[in-house]
Formats: sequence, structure tokens, C-alpha cells
Amino acid sequence: MLLFGIGSSSVGEWVYFIALNLIVLEMTGSPLAVSMLYIIKPLATLCTNLWAGSFIDRLNKKYLMILLDLLKATLILTLPFLSSLGLIYLIVFLVNVASSVFEPTSMTYVTKLIPYQDRKRFNSLLSLVTSGAFLIGPAIAGVLFMVGSPYIAIYINSIALLISAIITSFMPNLEKDHLRSFNLGELSLRLIKSDLAHVIKYSRLHIQVMIIYFLFSFVMIIMASAIDSLEAAFAKEVLMLTDSEYGFLVSIAGAGIVIGAIINSLVVNHLKTFILIGLGTVFVSMGYVIYAFSEVFIVAAFGFFFLAFFIAFANTGFLTFYQNNIPIEVMGRVRSVFGLLEAILIILLTTLLGAIAELYSVKGAVILGVLIMFLISTTLLMLSLRSSKKEMFNETVNP
Repeated sequence: MLLFGIGSSSVGEWVYFIALNLIVLEMTGSPLAVSMLYIIKPLATLCTNLWAGSFIDRLNKKYLMILLDLLKATLILTLPFLSSLGLIYLIVFLVNVASSVFEPTSMTYVTKLIPYQDRKRFNSLLSLVTSGAFLIGPAIAGVLFMVGSPYIAIYINSIALLISAIITSFMPNLEKDHLRSFNLGELSLRLIKSDLAHVIKYSRLHIQVMIIYFLFSFVMIIMASAIDSLEAAFAKEVLMLTDSEYGFLVSIAGAGIVIGAIINSLVVNHLKTFILIGLGTVFVSMGYVIYAFSEVFIVAAFGFFFLAFFIAFANTGFLTFYQNNIPIEVMGRVRSVFGLLEAILIILLTTLLGAIAELYSVKGAVILGVLIMFLISTTLLMLSLRSSKKEMFNETVNP
């Protein structure tokens, strides 16, 4: 039930975002107006994550997830009726605020729900579901655009979020007996400062866990923001690909993600967590290195498929490591505070590499990004191997 709910929401999110891009482009005719949609998400995270963890850890996770799904469904449903670009940006911002709260909430709920020994298996299936959504969502959006308009896709996402809320309502209420009620009025600056100090103290006491957490996050930040933001420019200006060739390149990456997720789900129980997070991340980085130094389509396609194939392995290892090492009672606060740092890094790195691409060359900016990514992932692998015998990677006993 949980995987089906997540799958419905993930497919709907892809349909919604592609439709939203087209709606804004049709309204304004401006690529800059569309690019602003990509800035809103990290901005929403900046405005949310400092305080979100303080009440996530104190509220009933099941009911909070249902409320957030319903809130997002309602907000998205209003988009087709708006004619002002400013109001559309405001609604998208509020949707992303709700998503910034939902992510650490669902992570905490899943960690409490799934037994320790089953988490790695569940995370591999989760990667398979989200990978499927990566292909199915845009495909559904394309069909909807052919038979109707982007606004139909917006309605579809609202329905998907409603289905997710309904499914969540049937999930176990894990905190009905022991979690005290929490009034939003209690969310004071003093409480936020106290929780921030608590996260800092926890991080200092578990420095090796947090270093592995941060290194993996930094690799994903470089991949998802700084490098991917230059992907289209690299394909068009460096590799000199046509639009159809670039579309085919993206499809190859999609195939790599799905095939990798399927194989990952089949073999995950035979692989140690430190191997998944360490080698998986290095292989993803190696794929980007092949892509960055490519000069012809076939080499770039191989690099894309290679990196996409190992994404599921790396993500499964990271999620399992995170769930097994961050205490459930502080998980919301830790995820929110570090999510805030990630959002800042996303904005800074995207801006920095974008400026390098503008002032010097796109290829130089991409190569710089992937070399930093490979260096950090290699450091992560060495630290994971060195820590493999320690309690944080214990596969038999819940630490």
C-alpha cells in the first residue's frame, strides 16, 4: 500500500511539473519565466527547513502526511484558474513548502514502519517505484497533451495526491499512544534554537555518521543541480546534438535508471550497505566523468546509461544507512537542518558553475563539476570501507 501511494504521488508530480512548464511558457513565451520554477523549490526549502523539523518530530506523522497531501492537491487544483504569473509562482512556492515538510515526515514514518532487517529491501523497491515514475510520468503527460491540454495533467496530479492521502489513511497509526499533541503556537524562536543546538550536538557526537551523510548529499547536490542544470547546453553546444538526439540521450538515461533499479531490487539482499553507498556513488560519478569528457554521441550515451544504472544502488545504500543510524526521535530535525544546508549549496553551486559556463565554457564547467564529484565520491568510498566493520554498518543488529 505504501509503495503504491508513493508511486501514485511520484507519477503525478512528474505529470504536474511538465505541464506547469508548458503552461508558464505558453503564458509568457519566456524561458526565463520557466527557469524561475526551478529556483522556487530550493527557496521554499530555505524558508521551511529551519523550523519544519521542530514540529515534524512532535506531530503524528500519519495525519501530517495526509494533511500535506490534501493541501498540495487543493493548491494544485487552483492553478488552472489563475491568470497571474505572480499568483502561479506563489501557489508553486506553497506546494514546495508542503513538499519540503512532507519529505522528512514520510522518511521518519517509513523508518518507524519498516522493520530494521527489511529496510534495504524496501528501499530497493522504493527506487524501482520512483524510477518507474520517472518514465511513466512524462509518458502520461505526453499522452494527455495530445488528447487535451496541460490543464488536464494538473487535474490528474490533484487526483494522484488525493489517492495518496486515501492510501495513507489506511496505513498504521504508529504514534497514537505515545506522541503528545503539539500546538503550532508552541513553535517559538527559542524552541527552534534549542532544536538546532540539539542537532549540532548530535552531529558532534556522531561525527563519522554525519560525514558520510554529508559527503553523499554533496555528491547528489552536484549531480542534481550544478551538472544537470548544464546538461541541455552541454548536449547542444559541446556534443552538437539535435533535439531528437538529445531526447534519445535522455531516454537512454531513463532506461538505465529502470534497468538498474530492477537489478538492484533482485540482488540488494546480497550486497552490504557500505558497498551500495560507497561503490554505487563512485560508479555514478564515473559515468558522469565519461559523459563530461565525451565528444561523440555514443560515448555520451554510454556514460549516461552507466551513471543512471547505478543511481538506484547508491540511493538504496544511502537511505538504508540513514534510517539505521539517525534516531527516529530526531530524524525530522536532522533531515530538515541538513536539507536547509543542501538548498543553500544547490543555489551556490548552480550559480557558480552557471557563471563559469557563461564566462569560460560549458564543457569546462561540467568537467570541473564532475571531477569534484568524483573526488568526493572516492573519499566517501574510502570512508565507507574503513567504517564497514563498525556499528554504523552492522547488518545483523539494529544499532
